[in-house]
Amino acid sequence: MNKNPARFDSIDALRALAMLWMTAYHFCFDLNHLGWLHQNFFQDPFWTVQRTLIVSLFLLCAGLGQSVALAQGQGWPRFWRRWAQVAGCALAVSAGSYLMFPNSFIYFGVLHGLAVMLVLARLSAGWGRWLWPAGALALAAAWAAPMLHQAWPALSVLDGPALNWLGLIGHKPVTEDYVPVLPWLGVMWWGLAVGQWLMRAQPAWLTRPLPLWGRRLAPLGRISLSWYMLHQPVLLGALMAWRWAFGH
Repeated sequence: MNKNPARFDSIDALRALAMLWMTAYHFCFDLNHLGWLHQNFFQDPFWTVQRTLIVSLFLLCAGLGQSVALAQGQGWPRFWRRWAQVAGCALAVSAGSYLMFPNSFIYFGVLHGLAVMLVLARLSAGWGRWLWPAGALALAAAWAAPMLHQAWPALSVLDGPALNWLGLIGHKPVTEDYVPVLPWLGVMWWGLAVGQWLMRAQPAWLTRPLPLWGRRLAPLGRISLSWYMLHQPVLLGALMAWRWAFGH
């Protein structure tokens, strides 16, 4: 097992792009929360599509990262250490969001979903090419779920908090962030499949030199979890300090 696995700047730079996009999105969300913007982040396609693309890019990078880790011989102990960090941060997000949004706190957001999906991706990494149809089925299942709920009302049990983390819902729950296993596991499976193909057939694509902007972004992509946890408190704190200082 390689105790010091190599990092690929190409994946880290791609993850950094997702982080910067997410930060810009959340900055606008915070402006809206403080009343300086008047946008519908939950229904306006301009915002909902952006959120979908940001989460997709994050999970695609997570799948790529898993493929590289497995190819470099990452064992279960190292995997569980990283997983514990993700799971612990997910609990912290739930606690923090409950203080701010007690009626719509985050109980299964992107970090909660990531913690579950990382385990599932690890266990299914040996599926090889079957990851492609598995990913398509994951996306199709979530897309078909509302129609199935209409046909079989008994499926409403899947809308409850105990099971809606699966994603087979008829109605989206009231929460500030919701990233269920389905359909998002399909995106991670596709990222895992792409990474396995690259490592096997096109490894030069991962190691080719990046342009200057990519090399500068790559270090940011290596601290994604810390950035995710800190960027919102920093943004909100700065905006609230501005409002206090200037009376807006």
